[in-house]
Amino acid sequence: MPSRPRLYIDVHILQTVPPANLNRDDNGSPKEAYFGGKRRSRVSSQAWKRATRLHFAERYEPQDLGTRTKRIAGKLAERLTARAALSAEDAQRIAGALLKPMGIAAGKKAGDTAYLLFYGRRQLEGIVDLVAADAAELAALDDQQLEERVKNLPVREQFQQGHPVDVALFGRMVADIPGLNVDAATQVAHALSTHATELEFDYYTAVDDETGDEETGAGMIGTIGFNSATLYRYATVGLHQLTDNLGEEKTAVEAVDLFVDSFARSMPTGYGNSFAHRTRPSLVAVVVRTDQPVNLVSAYENAVPVGDGILAESARRLAAEYRTAASQWGDEPLHTAICHTLDAASPEAAALAEAFGANRTFAELRDGLRTALTERTAAR
Repeated sequence: MPSRPRLYIDVHILQTVPPANLNRDDNGSPKEAYFGGKRRSRVSSQAWKRATRLHFAERYEPQDLGTRTKRIAGKLAERLTARAALSAEDAQRIAGALLKPMGIAAGKKAGDTAYLLFYGRRQLEGIVDLVAADAAELAALDDQQLEERVKNLPVREQFQQGHPVDVALFGRMVADIPGLNVDAATQVAHALSTHATELEFDYYTAVDDETGDEETGAGMIGTIGFNSATLYRYATVGLHQLTDNLGEEKTAVEAVDLFVDSFARSMPTGYGNSFAHRTRPSLVAVVVRTDQPVNLVSAYENAVPVGDGILAESARRLAAEYRTAASQWGDEPLHTAICHTLDAASPEAAALAEAFGANRTFAELRDGLRTALTERTAAR
């Protein structure tokens, strides 16, 4: 089958976060990175991808999504028990026999694999369908007979088709079994602050309510590292790869819309109860391209000065970087759109309009993107 024409959807976001510890390192402090010679606040791509996947769960039935776990054998056994009225022991034997030909390495705990496996819940139901009608007969076999009976069943094929949207977007890598790999259609960058940041610490105490007046002082003391930042966030989706993963262009366009919505609205939850840090983006811009994805983080190699108007200056630089790149490289995007909350009369708003078009609501941005992608795929 000939390869599909390339089509990339770049998503650029500016989001201001108050004092927070969204994504901590091994010392419990917010993750950071040096960029342009300055220390910046950083949120890892993994943290925001997980937040995006969790946001999917608010929009989709769990059965239509994937899950990442080491307990695939245990989960398969649970479904066999529920569907075929088997004992837990027999279900576990059959589950192990079904998965053994695939070469998935066993973990240290019974029912676990050696690594996390990202799969669709409906894919697991497809495996149950292969043996549900014969489950009682299979349970009566000894281990060798059972393995011989199920070794040629198309178990691997169940994991190679019918991918849920999150597996299709974020991919799957199984080092031991290349045939189970799914090429990710989405790339997510580490979020970086547009300006230099300094790590701060909150020294807190907790008072024992039952000590009365006979004792003074705190019942507990501790510290939490935090910072605050205006973050530049970037992700790109390859519609051609997503279509290959899902098997249908209409479904792929719907998945792009789901990703843009969830990527924009999601937020990592680290220390959420301590900081109540959840905000919404101040700017979301989308660019549809046919050549390659383009991250615009170079707009912030020179850190935005810390002072009044970090967001406004960050927005101005984003517009300038996009206009310069488009002019110098001769870019001709298929579609651009922007949603932002800056003052409509400000020079920054004018610069953004020149770069990305008129300001729209987020709903209008998504509607326009769906229409543009639908028309593009229909024209091919």
